[in-house]
Amino acid sequence: MHICFVTHEYPKTGFPHGGIGTFVKTISKAYANIGHKVSVVGINNYTKQEEVCTIDGVTIHRLKPIKIKGFTWMLNSRAINNCIKKIHKQTPIDIVETPELGLAFLKKKASIKYIIRLHGGHHFFAEAERRNINWWKGFQEKKSFKKADAFIAISNYVKQHTAKYLSFNNKKIINIKNPIDLEVFHPRPEIKVSANTILFAGTICEKKGIRQLILAMKKVLELFPEIKLEIYGRDWFFKDGSSYIEFLKSKVIPTLGAKATNIIFKGPVAINELAKKYASSTLCVFPSLMETQGLVAPEAMATKKLVIFSNCGPGPETISHKKTGLLCNPYDIENIVQNIIWALNNVEECKIIAQNARKFVLSNYNIEKLAKDNIQFYKSIQ
Repeated sequence: MHICFVTHEYPKTGFPHGGIGTFVKTISKAYANIGHKVSVVGINNYTKQEEVCTIDGVTIHRLKPIKIKGFTWMLNSRAINNCIKKIHKQTPIDIVETPELGLAFLKKKASIKYIIRLHGGHHFFAEAERRNINWWKGFQEKKSFKKADAFIAISNYVKQHTAKYLSFNNKKIINIKNPIDLEVFHPRPEIKVSANTILFAGTICEKKGIRQLILAMKKVLELFPEIKLEIYGRDWFFKDGSSYIEFLKSKVIPTLGAKATNIIFKGPVAINELAKKYASSTLCVFPSLMETQGLVAPEAMATKKLVIFSNCGPGPETISHKKTGLLCNPYDIENIVQNIIWALNNVEECKIIAQNARKFVLSNYNIEKLAKDNIQFYKSIQ
């Protein structure tokens, strides 16, 4: 098969990227490894130039961005359509896959099937963040859904909550988790574990629960004064352009007083480096207010780490409390504190939980199995 992903987020070395980029890179490589042709088309988010390269058997087309006020969306959409048309002419495409908004302005071809993978779209996160629907994004998402031939949901939660606002139009839909690259995320016994390190990874923004975690650290540090919270991830910016990290540094971290220096921002790192950081940490805490699946929790679980994840959204689909990890209420600072303290006080029990967590990830996030599940679904709609 020839599968074409439409995304602007395919990772580029030296630049930060999000979860969709990680997913597309991981699954694309797996498809290529089992003999399928994979193309990726999107606007270049990293430079102002057009770039075409082939990595791990995947051909990535990063198109030159066009920015003309009022016409940017139209001109960039035209560029994507032209690129797909050219690729299809050279080697016929079987499947085009995009996130929720991605089909809005794509021109469909009868010989191609179009898939939307539910990573969490505009309507989904508007509900989760209790904000209004932006009419333009809402329009695009509805238009996109009408064009889809089938849907893949990365969690049951995202499927159920998306269905509250958007119709799947009686098209096929299946739940398939995002895979974890187990060649990268695995136990590393050669790496020394720090006895006093809590790790957080993800975009540094409100919905990831990092503010609540920092506030929880105040009480944790009263009992464990040597503990450090290491924060890995890219910054997020408010509408006025101001930095969320600077907001945390100026408004939240000072409430820790003398222990403010125990909160350390490490910036974004490549996934290979992040896997090593998981390995060297005491435990990993991800108290997200909302996720569609959440990659960091199963990634850390794969390295045989004790993970504290959110009990919101799809958290219970990923972790069974005190069996494969811990679940906390991210809206309750005291509950976050209690889970961290329990983990630090029950080291031996946490080792057993972490072993169970890795077994769970091996069974449920295996890239080879999930790649085959996706291909089987693609073929079922041909």
